[in-house]
Amino acid sequence: MLGFSEEQIAAFGLSVGLGSFILYMLFIVGQLAWESKAGKLGTFVIFLGLTFGMLGFAAKYVIQWALDIK
Repeated sequence: MLGFSEEQIAAFGLSVGLGSFILYMLFIVGQLAWESKAGKLGTFVIFLGLTFGMLGFAAKYVIQWALDIK
């Protein structure tokens, strides 16, 4: 497809596609905290609880970059 291999398309979808979805999810969590008037501690707890998995996804790329793993 347009000269790209299946591996290149999958890598693009995983990094850019899922990355943009994560940004959208952060917007949703922020909107949830704003509408619930959670305060500073409540907002921190909401972000910590609902975005902990996203942190692991981002850490995977940082670890791969630091160890130069492809």
